[in-house]
Amino acid sequence: MKLLNRHTRGTPSLKRWGFRFLGVFILGLAGLNVLAFLHARSMTHFRRDVTRTLPPEELSWVQKGTVLLTGVSLPRPESALEPESLHPDCEERFISGDNVTLAAWWVGLGGERPLVVWFHGYGSQKTSLLKQASAMIEEGVSVMLVDFRGSGGSSESYTTMGVKEAEDVRLVVAYVREHLPHSHLILAGTSMGGAAILRAISEEGVEVEGVLIQAVFDSLVVTTRNRFRAMGVPSFPSAELLVFWGGIQWGYNGFRHNPARFAEKVNCPALFLHGKRDPRATWEEVNRVFAQVPGPKTLVGFADSGHESLLARDPEKWRKSVRVFLEQVQTPADPEVVVEK
Repeated sequence: MKLLNRHTRGTPSLKRWGFRFLGVFILGLAGLNVLAFLHARSMTHFRRDVTRTLPPEELSWVQKGTVLLTGVSLPRPESALEPESLHPDCEERFISGDNVTLAAWWVGLGGERPLVVWFHGYGSQKTSLLKQASAMIEEGVSVMLVDFRGSGGSSESYTTMGVKEAEDVRLVVAYVREHLPHSHLILAGTSMGGAAILRAISEEGVEVEGVLIQAVFDSLVVTTRNRFRAMGVPSFPSAELLVFWGGIQWGYNGFRHNPARFAEKVNCPALFLHGKRDPRATWEEVNRVFAQVPGPKTLVGFADSGHESLLARDPEKWRKSVRVFLEQVQTPADPEVVVEK
């Protein structure tokens, strides 16, 4: 009996091991939350004089480890190009309201023509859409390119993945309706720009005659998971924590930032263009968004394209799809669903 007692006293009890495990778990969870908080901040705040972190696919394992520990570097998206780089008659406009000022370029071909207002993606700015805008002008429609808050010539220094950017969309639409009336108003957006448009229609009450959406994700959580997978690390619970802390920092519920849900309010003609090999916003995701649109809609897939310029990948297919869409907007017919798989 004494031997047993000595042996028992010399061995850590299960309770002691339990406390140790609990302590390690709590410290690990706290550390993960701190990292998620810092990552959320670095991904939503633009900085000057920094070099942008490479896409996950281009990082070495050492670089990936560094990014996971320190967060990404996100320089403020800017361009030295002048309005004339789009068109000789391009005008610069500044749209103010809601405590922000948005910079825009406008090429007007006459009020009897449609106006397509373009919104860029995450970490980008309006001149990234010059080729798309030029293609639209060649189709005979007016064009406006807009810098979201924090980008290009606009005020602020942050981004919210399309949440507050939806307010920018509403502000621009109100400005256009008052100052630049056209026969038809069409909103076009890439990735985050598309998400902001869908959110503006659903949550901000924006009404337009058509929407053109490229490379859109179905929810903020899913697209965040995709980024972790691209880094080669498990997405759970890191993606959920990142979305949670990003929402806390900016005062919104990131788990409800879901373009698939917003799409339920799109009753105007809608064209979705998407790369079938897109790792950021997958083909399955855009199909979930597309399925929720109740109005006339078309989904066109680009077989060998990723999260990139679809116009550059397949100019003929892009231009044909857009031309048919513009005709549909100007001569509305009965609701029709076209899916190219």
